[in-house]
Amino acid sequence: MFQAMLVFDGGLPFAERAGNVRSIVQIWPNTQSSCRGMAVWEFDVSDLAVPGVFSLHRPAGPTAPVVFDSPHSGTVFPADFGSIVPERILRRVQDNFVDDLFFDVLEVGASLLCAHFPRSYIDPNRARDDLDSRLLSEAWPDPLRPTDKSRLGHGLIWRACPTDRAMYDRRLTVQEVRGRIATYWEPYHAALGDEIDRLWRQFGQVWHVNCHSMPAGSSPIVARRGGSQRADIVIGDRDGRSSDPEFTSFVRDRLEQRGYSVRLNDPYKGAYLVEAYAAPAVGRSSIQMEINRSIYMNEGTLEKSDNFEVLRRDLAAVAEEIAGFALDRTMPQAAE
Repeated sequence: MFQAMLVFDGGLPFAERAGNVRSIVQIWPNTQSSCRGMAVWEFDVSDLAVPGVFSLHRPAGPTAPVVFDSPHSGTVFPADFGSIVPERILRRVQDNFVDDLFFDVLEVGASLLCAHFPRSYIDPNRARDDLDSRLLSEAWPDPLRPTDKSRLGHGLIWRACPTDRAMYDRRLTVQEVRGRIATYWEPYHAALGDEIDRLWRQFGQVWHVNCHSMPAGSSPIVARRGGSQRADIVIGDRDGRSSDPEFTSFVRDRLEQRGYSVRLNDPYKGAYLVEAYAAPAVGRSSIQMEINRSIYMNEGTLEKSDNFEVLRRDLAAVAEEIAGFALDRTMPQAAE
């Protein structure tokens, strides 16, 4: 069961889904908003879409214990964003078209979760306490644990874009940040966690692929670390901590068989979403897949290239092999 905060505008809930709402429960605690009203709705998550927040897609046919998610491909910029960085620049730092690249995984039995909001507004691939206090106009009421990403300006809420350009001409209030967490970060994580848990209970094991794109050359962060980016695809498994090594090797081999150059954990090892949902010892493997943008899009014009459909077909074929890998190693448990 999954709880999501839905915003009412003029008395109508801002949400769509294919099934039925189970119940309305209490207002989300400690949440403030300028919206007309809020409530927490309890869903049996099934083809759920909260416009502007996320879409969770499930296969129409047989199911495999595999979940893909695309947390950084969102293009719906919230009205209260208030960034002074032009939208055209912010679109260059998101994972353009990654949700589209992986959409065919539904045809092979996997689930797909896609964020609608941009990572520069709030980043679901960061812990909720990975927050830079310099961004705030007042003291945060709870302990903060900023990582190197926050110190570089790219934590839960971005303080700067990768060109070191300031995101805001003011500091944000605690109320604003809490509103973003409750309206975007928490529902995304609730949907992902629910889907992974559901399949793990049903099959006894589950495999999670966290999907991203990377610039063709070194990003500013990678350059500072002395790294370079040349591979077509980088797989991250937290140096072997987030995935059964057999699964990591399987995915790498299948990609290389299709002619793609693949690196492991260099320069990307996987971030919060991989770390948070992985537990290989109990059958929950999670890897991050970073795809070089040059092999499917024009980074200058932000348009799909002629190779887009080729890559999409190859990823669908690899997803089919991943589904087979998962089904060969599991037996569905009794129905929930």
